[in-house]
Amino acid sequence: MPAAEHDLVVIGAGPGGYVAAIRAAQLGMNVGCVEKEPALGGTCLRIGCIPSKAMLESTERLHEAQTSFASHGIQFSGVTADLAAMLERKEKIVATLTRGVDALFKKNKITRYLGHATIRGAGQISVRNNSETAELKAKNMVIATGSKAATLPGIELDGDRIGTSTEALSYRDVPGHLVVIGAGYIGMELGSVWRRLGAKVTVLEYFDRILPGMDLEIANEARKIFEKQGFEFRLGSKVLSARLKGQQCVVEYKGAEPLVCDRVLVAAGRVPNTEGLGLENVQIKLDEKGRIAVGDNFATSVPGIYAIGDVIRGPMLAHKAEEEGIACVEAIATGHGHVDYATIPGVVYTHPEIATVGKTEEELKQGNVPYRKGAFSFRANGRAQALGQTEGKVKVLAHAETDRLLGVHIIGARAGDLIAEAASAMAFGASSEDIARCSHAHPTLAEAFKEAALAVDGRAIHS
Repeated sequence: MPAAEHDLVVIGAGPGGYVAAIRAAQLGMNVGCVEKEPALGGTCLRIGCIPSKAMLESTERLHEAQTSFASHGIQFSGVTADLAAMLERKEKIVATLTRGVDALFKKNKITRYLGHATIRGAGQISVRNNSETAELKAKNMVIATGSKAATLPGIELDGDRIGTSTEALSYRDVPGHLVVIGAGYIGMELGSVWRRLGAKVTVLEYFDRILPGMDLEIANEARKIFEKQGFEFRLGSKVLSARLKGQQCVVEYKGAEPLVCDRVLVAAGRVPNTEGLGLENVQIKLDEKGRIAVGDNFATSVPGIYAIGDVIRGPMLAHKAEEEGIACVEAIATGHGHVDYATIPGVVYTHPEIATVGKTEEELKQGNVPYRKGAFSFRANGRAQALGQTEGKVKVLAHAETDRLLGVHIIGARAGDLIAEAASAMAFGASSEDIARCSHAHPTLAEAFKEAALAVDGRAIHS
């Protein structure tokens, strides 16, 4: 059978890959997309971002019913969790969204190939599905194979009691004691899910702080809140091993007695998923972190081969991959593509949520950038009081000389939604004065951003 020919073949149907495929089809290309999993959407949609947010939402509702509804005059008795129903709801959401991506492929006439892709040469791809192999020819190809969970030396993953986020999203019972290795985004989110359901959660973190890379002031406030919620943190802990011993897990870390627990979640970050792609067949080399090097417009060292998302430099975030996917195919079609890396937000979907965009205060100090700071507590915000969610604050960092926004960091209710205004403002070069002069509806949580911007100049109204 002759090889199928396409203007573009995208390898991987995660957020970066499927978005790139759709945009390329909109631009008039004949597009093929190779995905080894039966369901489209990649790690984010199938076993990452979406299912974790479904479980976070369900357990947050449970926690509110158990702890705070009474303050609203709503009385319950005997509120319990139906874990099986929560897991079923999660799976239904995932199934709905994966079917949605499939429908978008059909709408945009994208040819889908099920199987593992191997690059045989420039413009040549083999797709293996069980014993069958399809050959493809592509004028251009985009590698968008994403990432996989990282592990650590000495940790014996068994895919059940000692596992990654994939397993932690599908525990069939609540562990009595869960040890989380890593206090980053994934560790804190999934730790929150099982803490709300009744697990004792101990978090081991190599650094002397939680949420490495986030603004330290915000991270320290988050730690205090999490500790009130029942988290136990053991910071500065180098994990040496994790193994099964009978029906329990034993975690050894430097300088302390081993921890005995029911389950271990390894949340030590992620690594690029580039194994078995055949990169050696086209002499594409990886850097020390296993990433593909790219130049202008995401081009690799081989003409016609591009890479985006978690397999290249930058934060491993779904929305970053989406932006790169669009920019990459627009550059292929028009010669021009753009991603503003300075305004890519990050969100931790705990309770309260934590969101960030731009530079942290530590980065500004390290770079000797003159800045002014404004902050405003949600305790003084009317909408937060009405919600009964007054923990946290908005922190605004602006250049001391130009007043241009350099970073915005939020811990509080719906911070993940609030950060969008900050990202948009920064993308257009706004100053703190610009935000302060914009009318914000009252009463809303967004008023806290306005007040923090006013506070940069020492003129916040409500504090």
